[in-house]
Amino acid sequence: MRQGSIGWWAGKARQARRHLRARVSPRERDEVATWLRPTELAIFDGMHVADRRHGLDVVATLRADDVADSEVLVAGILHDAGKGHTSFLPRVIHSLSAAYGGWIGWSMAWLPGMTESLARLRAHAETSAQMAAAAGCSERTTELIRWQDAPRDPDAGERLRLADEAN
Repeated sequence: MRQGSIGWWAGKARQARRHLRARVSPRERDEVATWLRPTELAIFDGMHVADRRHGLDVVATLRADDVADSEVLVAGILHDAGKGHTSFLPRVIHSLSAAYGGWIGWSMAWLPGMTESLARLRAHAETSAQMAAAAGCSERTTELIRWQDAPRDPDAGERLRLADEAN
């Protein structure tokens, strides 16, 4: 989908609603604890609630696509961990900058914390991969996370990318 198209805007509006309404029930968290290792669960628990919700939705999409590979599912749930507790406004500015040009981010850099938040969002795939590696995730999981936007694994990486975009 072309960035800036009607479909792109509709998708971003859907993402915004999901972000603002994000919740993870205790039951969902308990279920995740049955298949994540303690170090991975600690990353999940430390993520912004919107990123935890998104990770759960990505995993649900992967499972609906018959993905049962635990390395891919772990990548799906942790792929946005590096975004940290970045608030809603920097996420909107980051998306607009990606679609319409970096000048949007630069013009907002004067806002308190904006420069750091935008840098964190730009680097989140690498940061998330480093966090996963530090938690003992496999090299494959780490690489799926690192290359989430430009998959090097034509099957699992592409499935992760599509599940991410769908949610």
